[in-house]
Order: sequence, then C-alpha cells, then structure tokens
Amino acid sequence: MRLLVRERLFAVGDDYWIEDADGRKLFLVDGKAMRLRDTFELKDRDGRVLVEFHQKLVSLRDTMVVERGGEELARIRRKRLSLLRNHYRVTLVEGTELDVSGKILDREFAIEYDGELLAQVSRRLLTVRETYGIDIVREDADVSLLIAVAVCVIVLADKERDED
Repeated sequence: MRLLVRERLFAVGDDYWIEDADGRKLFLVDGKAMRLRDTFELKDRDGRVLVEFHQKLVSLRDTMVVERGGEELARIRRKRLSLLRNHYRVTLVEGTELDVSGKILDREFAIEYDGELLAQVSRRLLTVRETYGIDIVREDADVSLLIAVAVCVIVLADKERDED
C-alpha cells in the first residue's frame, strides 16, 4: 500500500491529508492548535478517529504517545545511546519494539520489526517538495499505527532540530 503525505508548511493546527496512489483522500492528520503539547488525531475520510498521538508533557527524553480508544498503544522516543541521531524506538504496550532509522529530517527512513521491513518513508521519487510517501510493506500491518509512528518521529526530529 502506497500512501502520499502532503504536508502543509503554514497550516493552522497542522492539518493535512494522506492520499492513496490514485489521489483519493484516505486519512486526515488533524493537528490540534492551541494545546500545551503537540497533539494530533488520525481520522479516516468519514471523520472517525483511528488513533490519537501527543507529546508526553513530563519525560526525561522527548516522547510521543499513541492511543487508540483512550488506551495507550505505543511510545516513541529517540533511541538511547545511539551514535546516530536518526534512530528511534517504538515500544508497543505488549512489549514489542519497532526500530525507526534513516534520514528522518529528509523523510527517508524505515520502520522495522526484528529486522523485517514494515514500512518505508521516502520522498525520493516524488517531485513535490512537501510530499513524502509511506509504503506499507506488510498486508497485515496496522496502517494507522505505522502512519502515527512516521508522523511522531518526524515531529520529534523537527523539534530536536529546532532546539539545536
């Protein structure tokens, strides 16, 4: 499954659509403006909230939390003791861990589980600058979770870059 994410650089609330390869709008990333922390909802095209993700207010390292139906699903943070700044760890509530690595700020990275590729984020083949693709490799993957992971990692990396 190939998805296209069209970021809007100066949008109030950071809302943007995720489309399929044919240009049909499938998901809306709904950024919530005027909040103490970065907060987003991933909605389907009918407006139903699939997952919510937000920055954790109090933590030693910047952390994003993904929730589904009010229950925590995953936590995303930069990998500790990593020589590479572009390496993130996703810890799911049942203990499973996903690795995210690559050139996050360039929108060129992979999401893997135990060495197996789940999704690839890339803007290499796209001509529009604010657009990147998310290729979901596994058919049984949780698409909304992988989208949330990609967006969270980008938010964390952008925030870290802005602080430097």
